[in-house]
Amino acid sequence: MCRTPRQVLYDVLLWITLSVLASAAGPDPFADPGAFVLVTGGRVLLLGLAVLVGRPWPFVALVILLPLGPWDFRDGLATTTWDFTGGLATADQLWPLSLVNVKIFPLSSTTPAVVWYAYLAGRRTATTWPAPALLGMATLVGVGVVLAQGGLLRHWVTMVTGLIGCYVVPYLLGKVRRLLLQQRERTQLSVAAQARLRERTRIAHDMHDSLGHDLALIAVRAAGLEIAPGLDPAQAKAAGELRVAASEATERLRKIVGLLRDDVDPAPLAPVAADLTDLVERSRDSGMEVSLEVADGPVPELAYRVVQEGLTNAAKHAPGSWVRVTVSPTRISVRNGPARHRPTAVPGGMGLTGLRERVRLAGGTMTAGPVDDGFELVVVPLEGERDPLGA
Repeated sequence: MCRTPRQVLYDVLLWITLSVLASAAGPDPFADPGAFVLVTGGRVLLLGLAVLVGRPWPFVALVILLPLGPWDFRDGLATTTWDFTGGLATADQLWPLSLVNVKIFPLSSTTPAVVWYAYLAGRRTATTWPAPALLGMATLVGVGVVLAQGGLLRHWVTMVTGLIGCYVVPYLLGKVRRLLLQQRERTQLSVAAQARLRERTRIAHDMHDSLGHDLALIAVRAAGLEIAPGLDPAQAKAAGELRVAASEATERLRKIVGLLRDDVDPAPLAPVAADLTDLVERSRDSGMEVSLEVADGPVPELAYRVVQEGLTNAAKHAPGSWVRVTVSPTRISVRNGPARHRPTAVPGGMGLTGLRERVRLAGGTMTAGPVDDGFELVVVPLEGERDPLGA
């Protein structure tokens, strides 16, 4: 495993720290140099090997550190006193044999190293089978140590608490930490996925609202050119082919948009410099007969999308008809008359469905349907309500 310079620095500092702890509690190098070299040197060597392999393989580091486990029963995190008289005699009669000090969670200068790599084993290892295997090995070593000291009950208690404190608890803490990090990562991935879905929906709405509108205007112009007087048959045929191509492109766009949409979470979408006058002028330039009436007062943010969708539907389903647009702070209406030419699109698009959801999120109401011999789209927004999708 290749380590970065920072990881190498951290590992060296860790080894130095653990070695200093191990040396501080070892034999005196001046009083007994041989014992110092043998005991402390051996501990420093084992710690170095553990640090060397502990980053990629923490369980291997724990196996290396087995000789440095909680096998020294002289010191502990806590000490409790047990009475072994059993009621046969008083404590004064049997002192000091009646009261025994029992060490809970034995501590030594190398305990921090064991605890640290037990934590890393739970934190960095996905598989769980090495944990019981290592605990079994540590238990065998602990049983041997207890039997070597006489197999007294107090030694068994010390050994069990040492195994739990040095191996089980740190490993479980590392495991919990790993699960929390995985949960956070899954949450981040879910948020990213939702962001991608919203962006895909934004693209879908943009394609429908902008490209669909422009294609409908192209089809209207082609239809008007097809029946214009003075064209020879070849030119009229070309205009008809252009009208059909625009209609087919609109239908393909509708299918693509259907694949891109996310019905669960519609995304923000706002055209740049959305202006009703420009929108109506573009429709007039394409040959549509459009009138616009804007009442005094603030124009609802929903107005642009409502008018755009109404003009697009009129261009596709009622080509050649008149269109009347009225906008006020409390009502938006787009009404068209009967079609004068063959429609350039088939029913069943997603425009009105998406618009209805937009209006619903804004708290308004929408109605759309035949009126007399034409069609009318009416939206009543809440006064002062903002477009939830940012138009």
